[in-house]
Amino acid sequence: MDTRRIRRTSVTLPALNEPGLYLSNVTSLEGGRGRVAEFNYADAELRDLDLAETQLMHGRVTGLKTQRTRLDKLRVDSVDFSGCDLSSLQWADSKVSRVAFRDCKLMGAVLEGVTLDNVLFENCKLDYSTFTRIRAAGSVIFSKCSLREATFVAADLSAALIDDCDLRLTDFESGRYSGLDLRGNDLSQLRGLSSLKRIVIDQAQTLQLAEALAVELDVTYGENLPE
Repeated sequence: MDTRRIRRTSVTLPALNEPGLYLSNVTSLEGGRGRVAEFNYADAELRDLDLAETQLMHGRVTGLKTQRTRLDKLRVDSVDFSGCDLSSLQWADSKVSRVAFRDCKLMGAVLEGVTLDNVLFENCKLDYSTFTRIRAAGSVIFSKCSLREATFVAADLSAALIDDCDLRLTDFESGRYSGLDLRGNDLSQLRGLSSLKRIVIDQAQTLQLAEALAVELDVTYGENLPE
């Protein structure tokens, strides 16, 4: 199986090149009996995409554009999302395994109660998104993504890595972050530092965290006080 590895963290990618696996073109992600398998879904433009209690297994979703997306109680396994624009995404109570999101726009997305196991986000725009009670049950990598003003609430990212991402005003509220690898990022504008106990950083990033802490504590520097 193909993998994506950054430092100590390795993600198993969708297994779409196995011998005997043939992906059939489909015109909808709403399959019979709530299951779509071995599929290729490309270049659709939808006003609304609503999927509930559906299984997406072994497939590719390419160039999908939606104006509103609601996903609930999905089981997604071995699926590659590429070049998709999922506007107003709301995704809840789902399990996502061996899934890759590449060059996707998920700005303002709301994910709640989603379990991630071997999931890659690469070159994705996730600005202003909210991740509530998401859990990294297996390795999760955010690589070269924009997470500006994104918020993580009660998340478990102990098996996650964030590398070369835009973390301006990214907020970490409560949750489990022990072991989260934040090397390779500018941490000077992070928020919610009190939640980030036992994370992994490079020694050179200590000054960046100090800068972020000074802003978060709203300190006043003595040399700036009037005489």
